[in-house]
Amino acid sequence: MTARDAGALLVRGPGGAVRLLGLASVVVAVVALGPVDAVLLLLVLAGLVVPLTARVDPRLDAAYGVGLLAAGWAGALDLYQRISWLDVVMHLVVTGLVAAVAHLVVARVTGAVVDPVLPAAPRVRVGSVGVTTALGLGLSVLWEVGEYLGNTYIDASIHVAYRDTIGDMALGGLGSLAAGLLLVRAGRRGG
Repeated sequence: MTARDAGALLVRGPGGAVRLLGLASVVVAVVALGPVDAVLLLLVLAGLVVPLTARVDPRLDAAYGVGLLAAGWAGALDLYQRISWLDVVMHLVVTGLVAAVAHLVVARVTGAVVDPVLPAAPRVRVGSVGVTTALGLGLSVLWEVGEYLGNTYIDASIHVAYRDTIGDMALGGLGSLAAGLLLVRAGRRGG
């Protein structure tokens, strides 16, 4: 694949438009915000290319990207402190989207698990829902550890509390369960 082909792939479809917004977000953060916010949005930008590795459906690619960007900007603009329910929605929805993409990446790139959108026997579909849920819970734990480390070593304003951490992981698990159900449902419908 040439550099030109790779560039075209990065900007193709609605997910490509979201990736361009992600790039613009990094530039804005570098110019107008602080280094913590710039790094946060740089991590978001890195996450925006993940769906390309697994040929994720363009609708999921775009939804995932919008979710990551929304979560990143909500953090950068301190919206989680201003809008009490926003953290709940983000952990529920964005973790589900991340878990869905993660399952597709693991299935399609490594072959370690069954692709959840391929037609399969009922017991395999149940297993696929379990894999998506487990990935979401595992990634929720890693996120919460990252929040703790960020609070401890980078910026004390990063909110960390026991009740919040447990609630965030539970919501992430619930969102991932819903995402797993939607993935296997898409498989039953033929994509």
